[in-house]
Amino acid sequence: MAVAPPRARPGSRPRSGPRRPPGPPRRPASRVGQADRRFRIGRLVLVVLLLLSAAQLLLIQTVRAGELTASAEKQRTTKITIAAERGAILDRNGTRLAFSTESRALVTNPRLISSVKKEQAGAYKTEMAQAVAQATGGDPNAIQEQLNSDRGYVVLTTSADPDVARALEQRFPEIAEEKREARQYPSGTLAANVIGAATWSADNRKLVGRVGLESADDDVLAGTDGFQVVDTAEGSDTVIPGSTRAQQPAVPGSDVELTIDSDLQYVVQQKLQDYVARTGAKGGSAVVLDSKTGQVLAMANGTTFDPRQLATSDPATLGNAAVSSPFEPGSVNKIVTMAGALEFGVAKPDDVLDVPGSIKVADRTVHDAWNHGLDHYTLTGVLAKSSNVGTIMTAEKLGPDRFSDMLARFGIGQRTNVGLPGESAGSVPARSAWSGSTFGNLPIGQGLSMTVLQMAGMYQAVANDGVRVPPRIVAATVAPDGSRTETPQPEGIRVVSPETAAQLRTMLTAVTQKAPGQNGTGFTAQVPGYQVAGKTGTAQQVDPKCGCYASSTYWITFAGMMPAQDPRFVTAIMLDAPKGGTSAAPLFHDIASYLGQRDTIPVGPPAPVQTLVAP
Repeated sequence: MAVAPPRARPGSRPRSGPRRPPGPPRRPASRVGQADRRFRIGRLVLVVLLLLSAAQLLLIQTVRAGELTASAEKQRTTKITIAAERGAILDRNGTRLAFSTESRALVTNPRLISSVKKEQAGAYKTEMAQAVAQATGGDPNAIQEQLNSDRGYVVLTTSADPDVARALEQRFPEIAEEKREARQYPSGTLAANVIGAATWSADNRKLVGRVGLESADDDVLAGTDGFQVVDTAEGSDTVIPGSTRAQQPAVPGSDVELTIDSDLQYVVQQKLQDYVARTGAKGGSAVVLDSKTGQVLAMANGTTFDPRQLATSDPATLGNAAVSSPFEPGSVNKIVTMAGALEFGVAKPDDVLDVPGSIKVADRTVHDAWNHGLDHYTLTGVLAKSSNVGTIMTAEKLGPDRFSDMLARFGIGQRTNVGLPGESAGSVPARSAWSGSTFGNLPIGQGLSMTVLQMAGMYQAVANDGVRVPPRIVAATVAPDGSRTETPQPEGIRVVSPETAAQLRTMLTAVTQKAPGQNGTGFTAQVPGYQVAGKTGTAQQVDPKCGCYASSTYWITFAGMMPAQDPRFVTAIMLDAPKGGTSAAPLFHDIASYLGQRDTIPVGPPAPVQTLVAP
């Protein structure tokens, strides 16, 4: 059955076709333009940013590549210094007087301990202080004081044995160890003024010589540090295994072998210090030389120090007075006048001089040490009795120019260059500056100065047939590979002829002779079984208050050799202001007696008695 089409509503229009759904609302033309502009600007900004990024990447990969690579390498690599082992100091027989051992410094952070332990921190620090002190021989109170401080880093000890350090570190995790090199002086004060001392330098991270040969020969002993360039973990010094980039091994220092004999040094040092104490002297020095080579066998001072306790030592004891403190020698210097008189033929040992009790030189009057009228002394007697007047009479025959020449030949006013720091040249007035009264001082050992080592050198020349050999104290250096470099032997200096030297030695035996009416001033230096040649000396010291010579303060000296006609050893001694009428001759006797026994020097007949006072 057919369906009739719907009927149109009244007033409506018939549809011409099917209806479309409604479309989106149409935007105004102005809003469409703004959106397009924003899109174009955003795209432009994005392009610019991409171009800047590309340029920065290009800059990093090309222009700044080296700089940034180096900076990165620097941040993750570390250069570690490898300290060279310090060489040893040995005596002439190979005995080690100074050497180094591996050691540890123990450090901690007191603030960290207080933060972690809180209420138990006090008791924990006390326990730590006692343990460290007991294990290392330190002062528990000093360690406790360090731990009680409010510091972030303290050193509990500077020299702990590695095994001890490891045990303490395990017991107290707050303790850390730092590797160090400790200097050992097994003989303590023995030859300390010669050897000196080296201590750890926190700045250099190694041992550094402070005084003595440790300082003077520091370059030889120290060696050359090495290094290692490695990668380290971020934020720490932990080395990454297998990360070594470059390395150079350390070269150990060389050993220094001295001419010193430890046994003799000990005896001389002890006898000198005992004698200084017994006589009430302010100090003193003694030197023993080999008469042929000039090598220093012993060098001692009346005051010394312990190199193991350098920080607490009196600074006044750290020097070496035997080479650094000149003094007026007094009558030991009369050998210069006698040597010149014999060498230039102006007098002979048996010549008799009519010697008054005083003599006038320019505006000065010089007296003998004892009151006497006109005496008749042989030239030997003038020396043995130590007559100032007779010496000046002889010096006037010699003349000032030849006397000045003899002083230079004997090395007075010149450094010996022995190889020790702080050596003084002493002083001799320039010949052009001599006044009329100068020649009344110099021949008797006043108005000039010398060191004990220079004084020993004068008598070494007489002992060695007239040839002075400048003294040396370093025998050789021994490199790490064992190769040995000897110290060159200095050229000898002819002072007087062998004949003059032999005559002088005979005259000097009269100084030590003891005979009725013919005593020399140094007869207490005699050693039974040996002929001893030597000379006493007494020189007034200058009073600083007036700048004049003091009437009761003296330098007391003695220099001599044994056996007299074939000397093996030369010994020189100086005492600084001993009490009373002290002589240094008894100390020479003690040292010479030891040398005779130690070296089994053959005994011989006594020296013939010589005429000192003519009838």
